[in-house]
Amino acid sequence: MDSIYIKNGLDVNNEPIEILIEGNKIKAVGPKLDVTADEEIDLRGESYISAGWIDDHTHCYEKLSLYYDDPDKDGYPTGVTTVIDAGSTGADNIGDFYEITRAKKTNVYAMINISKTGILAQDELGDMSRLQFDPFQKAINDYPDFIIGMKARISKSVVVGNGIKPLIEAKKFQNKLNKDLPLMVHVGSNPPELSEVMAVLDKGDILTHCYNGKANGILNPDDTIKDFVIAGLKKGIIFDIGHGTDSFNFHTAQIAKKENILPQSLSTDIYHTNREDGPVYDMATCIEKMLYLGYTLPEILPMITSTPAKNYKLNTKGRLEAGLDADITIFDVKKGTKELTDSNGNKRTTDTLVKPICSIIGGHAYSIGE
Repeated sequence: MDSIYIKNGLDVNNEPIEILIEGNKIKAVGPKLDVTADEEIDLRGESYISAGWIDDHTHCYEKLSLYYDDPDKDGYPTGVTTVIDAGSTGADNIGDFYEITRAKKTNVYAMINISKTGILAQDELGDMSRLQFDPFQKAINDYPDFIIGMKARISKSVVVGNGIKPLIEAKKFQNKLNKDLPLMVHVGSNPPELSEVMAVLDKGDILTHCYNGKANGILNPDDTIKDFVIAGLKKGIIFDIGHGTDSFNFHTAQIAKKENILPQSLSTDIYHTNREDGPVYDMATCIEKMLYLGYTLPEILPMITSTPAKNYKLNTKGRLEAGLDADITIFDVKKGTKELTDSNGNKRTTDTLVKPICSIIGGHAYSIGE
């Protein structure tokens, strides 16, 4: 059984941490270990060790024409050890997606789209006949370890003239399932109104694109937080960043932080275009934006490790503990200047850079080059 000893690292609180990996599991964690291993990674007290980063909103089914990518471009080369595809596929094509992902180095899971077609086109919820429970349940039965959530995209271009009806149907699906699955809901332009969407959601449901800069967002015209948003958070709705091409606005995020309207999870909504051309690029860039906004590293790291692991019941991931999966991200945080751009073209300059240097997935280490 191959083993790796990671020594002289720092945890998120800048305290010493060392880890022993045996096979595909973490064997031991402590400030100083007295062990030997087949391979040593000496961080010389300069680099951070965290549980493997989890991106809980990606689009990485390669056979689509709208939003698609290779999981191994969104994942391990960027420090992300686990990607969760957010509804690219539905009952018609999620089996093919599953088969493709078996050969990937990055851990890949999926939310199943409530439309059986997935995102073959922008308007997958414009035809209510695409919402069929029996094939939906069958797919979940067929791929129980792959399908870990469900996705409904509830904005004008997706639902067309159906308003809130697809979301109501999604909640019916969720309640009828023979498996407890979290529901992630994409929000954007209206109709339907964000107030209508949040009224339907329950505790544990996940609202992604929480900091978009659209009129149908969380801010009133005078920059106060809409009352129903505060009520929804108190109800237990989970806020997810879901940066994406169109869904992260610095101003909205700054006001929200000031008013204590905080996200629980940080995700990229990455696909090939916003990875290659921005404004997303990768998870590290999203972390840099959160640091710029004033979040601390100890506040951010749970958003991409323990929280998504808990939300999607990935019980062997997201924490640095003996017996859990050997999914680990090693990264540097250095001083340096970089221009950051939000989804609306607004620019900010940061002085803090985040650079992943190694991804470890199931005990296999992948160095990340320049």
